[in-house]
Amino acid sequence: MVQASYPAWQDAAAPAAQVILVTGASGYVGSHVTKLLLEEGHRVRGTVRSLENEAKIDSLKNLVPDAKFPLELVAADLTKDEGWDKAVLDCTKVVHTATLKGTQAEGLAEATTKLLTACAATKTITRVVITSCSNAIFGEPTPEADKVYNEENWTDPESATIDSYTKSKTIAEKAAWDFVKELPDDQKFELAVINPTLIMGPALLEGHKNATSVNLMSQIVNKAYPGVPRLNFSICDVRDVAKAHVKALTIPEAANNRHIISTDSVWMKDIAMAVAKEFKPQGYSISTGQLPYFLCWVAGLFNKGMKNNVLPRIGKVLKVDNKRMVEVLGVEPTAIDCTLQDMVYSLVDLGIVRKAKKYKQAGSRAEVPAVNGEVEEDKKEEKEGEEKAEEDGEKKELEPEDKEKKEDEEIKEDKPEQKEDTKEKEEAVKEEKKEETEGEK
Repeated sequence: MVQASYPAWQDAAAPAAQVILVTGASGYVGSHVTKLLLEEGHRVRGTVRSLENEAKIDSLKNLVPDAKFPLELVAADLTKDEGWDKAVLDCTKVVHTATLKGTQAEGLAEATTKLLTACAATKTITRVVITSCSNAIFGEPTPEADKVYNEENWTDPESATIDSYTKSKTIAEKAAWDFVKELPDDQKFELAVINPTLIMGPALLEGHKNATSVNLMSQIVNKAYPGVPRLNFSICDVRDVAKAHVKALTIPEAANNRHIISTDSVWMKDIAMAVAKEFKPQGYSISTGQLPYFLCWVAGLFNKGMKNNVLPRIGKVLKVDNKRMVEVLGVEPTAIDCTLQDMVYSLVDLGIVRKAKKYKQAGSRAEVPAVNGEVEEDKKEEKEGEEKAEEDGEKKELEPEDKEKKEDEEIKEDKPEQKEDTKEKEEAVKEEKKEETEGEK
């Protein structure tokens, strides 16, 4: 029999709070799920690949400094067997956000099965929520015209036109459903799957700079390209994705179902324009022009990703049904402008995107923890200093040419007023003469 183990901060004699495991707790989605669970007062255990990066660990533990239960972290890597038995020990629910990317992605199905095997062995876990993606619902480069995709749709993992990431996510989700279906009754647990579209919104940790959508937004803000291709994305807010995971842990109707998370479909140009509206006045140069198809085609001659993943999607609109997100999970989509603008503010605050000289926002709308030891008082002083510098700059003596120009403008502006004054005086003189004439009579 396995002896239960308790962290040093918990009294072993007291009734243990239910433990929720979050795999990939330091990831873009995982950190938001972890933060939300801690804010709701849950006892959370998170897995990270390694505990050796102290700065990363400290940032993660400070997501909710006043949490009822401090965050517990354990090392567990999807590419390795060790660590997972310890990770699931005493847990009642699991949120599986950890994934594999790049050349390791082919082993995602095996890694997912490895975690689920450990969950089944505990006989204490009642539900597992897995992060899949909309690629597993539709992963072809070109969607069917006028079709609205829902949870009943599946990507064909054997299709020759899908990319390796889409194939690995589809196979991994199918493997999870097959695994749970074949479990003996004494080890069964409920499974719920979250299928988000392109995830955007505020980052919580500096390490999120490698996330696909964070990299995309960084390129837009840094004007990496002279314009944007005519691409359409179905996007969602990372905070809505986190809410969906937490809701799916307990809502009965979520069990044994998939759930598309999407706000709406939006053109890449509209994304750039929403960001430009907020950040161009703050000193950021953001391209909002549309790249001609010809230029994208030329780029495709030298870039395989452009040729295979971008060109077939140009001008095409992917529509998905988010009914289960709203009606079953009770998650109302965040406004797109809020998602995009909060995302950029967080990237600036975290140092992922440069801070322009006119940047006015003191602190992130995403409630990101202080970065590099910076506290709110420091930010307040910095803002006051910037405002004073602007006032001093306005008081500086103008150059002779500018001064002469300004005086001419002031004279021109005064002329209408002078004309008005002269007219009033003439009318007053006429009135006086009229009164004198009447007096003489």
